[in-house]
Amino acid sequence: MRGRHRATAHRIADWIDARTSPESVVGLGGSGRSRGDAELLELDTQTRRSFARRGMFVGGVIVAGAKILIGIETFVAVLLTFNGGRLDLYTDSAYRPLMGTVLASLVLGTLTSVVASFVFLTPQFRWFISVGPTEPADDRRRDAIRAIPRRLVLADAFGWAVAFGVYALVSDVRLVFVLAVAGAFGLAAVTSGCLTYLFAESAARPLAALALRGSSVDGVMHGVRERMVVVWVVSSAVPMVGLILMNVGRGLGWVPPAAGSIDWATILLAVISLTSGARVVGLVNRAIADPLDDMREVVEATRGGDLRRRVAVYDSSELGVLQAGLNSMLDGLAERERMRDIFSRHVGDGVAQLALEQDGELVGTNTDVAVIFVDITGSTAFAADRDPRETAVVLNAFFSIVADIVHRHGGFINKFEGDAALIVFGAPAALEDPALQALSAARELGAELSEKLPLEWGMGVAFGSVFAGNIGARTRYEYTVIGDAVNESARLSDLAKIGYSPVYASRVAIEAAADHESELWQRVDRQVLRGRAHVTEIHAPVGLLTRPAPPSLGSVLADLVKFARPGERTAKP
Repeated sequence: MRGRHRATAHRIADWIDARTSPESVVGLGGSGRSRGDAELLELDTQTRRSFARRGMFVGGVIVAGAKILIGIETFVAVLLTFNGGRLDLYTDSAYRPLMGTVLASLVLGTLTSVVASFVFLTPQFRWFISVGPTEPADDRRRDAIRAIPRRLVLADAFGWAVAFGVYALVSDVRLVFVLAVAGAFGLAAVTSGCLTYLFAESAARPLAALALRGSSVDGVMHGVRERMVVVWVVSSAVPMVGLILMNVGRGLGWVPPAAGSIDWATILLAVISLTSGARVVGLVNRAIADPLDDMREVVEATRGGDLRRRVAVYDSSELGVLQAGLNSMLDGLAERERMRDIFSRHVGDGVAQLALEQDGELVGTNTDVAVIFVDITGSTAFAADRDPRETAVVLNAFFSIVADIVHRHGGFINKFEGDAALIVFGAPAALEDPALQALSAARELGAELSEKLPLEWGMGVAFGSVFAGNIGARTRYEYTVIGDAVNESARLSDLAKIGYSPVYASRVAIEAAADHESELWQRVDRQVLRGRAHVTEIHAPVGLLTRPAPPSLGSVLADLVKFARPGERTAKP
């Protein structure tokens, strides 16, 4: 039962909202949303002119219609009050406020307020038509656009003042009647001004979206609290004050008592309260719900990874400050992501994430990693005879191949050093089998470089314990790896440039990998590398041998045994 009542309440709210929406004034169709500044700037001058003319015409019709409706309500309320509840234009001689004059003055006041509104709005619409895509609004224009609701309320109040002035000058009635009509006109002016205020805020959104683009909202001009006060004034205060004044007038003998069993003047005030309340609630709903919905959509897009969306800033209340603040926050997030992307391109995603987690501390740890060092042979001579830009293009192609293959195998490019690259597997992100992934990457990288680049190069693969962490000072540091495996990979790279294969790996790296990987490598050498005290057994990929590998000790012994057996040697002729 509670859910049914809630659904009914929602349907009533939607019905009120659909009948009080101002989107027809600004040409928004059925969306009920203001156009963003980017969409409006894409319109040509002629389209904007048609857009503005339609807005002025339809807005004028709706505003004038609202004033006429309020004027009719006021006229009928005065008529019922002075006729004791009878709907009769000819009142008793003792109570004659000249209803024909009241009606004429209301029409004249309505025309005055409409003309005054157009006089103020015309410069703003001219600016809207002529503003360029890169032309920002100055402070004076922004203040004028934000002040549209307040200025239209003043125009509306001026119209009601003219209406009462005309009645007071033309009518020849007692002072008490003039004061009674003044009270009725005053209450009607308050209701009309409140509705105009809310309607103008919604109708002026396209202008505000353009005027406030690229700027922050410094202060609140029309707050949410004021909107809530408007709801109370229109739906409660004005009808109740009118009811009190009518009863006070009856008690003082200024107006006649109710002529029948039903007080139709009281019923009319109740109906005015209901209808005015519905209109103002719908407008307030638009004024508050639309900005919140716009911001919710942008927040959801941001949550999905889209940092390009922005919300149009058009509200002059705390919601406008929130709109501008949300855009500023999104600008900061986009800038942070851009800086993070640039940072990641320089140091790698893993190091960038690690730096953020460690907050820039000089920390590190010992860990087992596989290291690849790849270096171009004769790059100095290559660059000496060519344009520097051509050299840069070749190096970029070389490093692009390296980066693509290393990324597929889970490695981390620690640094590009001129014409060389140091690649680490197992730090900063741990890998299940760093040696296997490094050897697989080395084989694929060797085949790819040999096929696509007409350069000579050497690659070394080593495995061992290193220190992986931030090295340097607190004001300037970098993530790197330090250890014997790094030195060994560099020595193997130098040796591979003149060896049996452009890709060399140590036996330690082969043994650290999965068993099946050793079948793809062949031992080609065994020597003490420069700067090291121990012998290194060197292996190369079977498919990347550039010249035949020397025979192994096992094959030499087998040949000697075969040669020493009687009957197996070939006799001389």
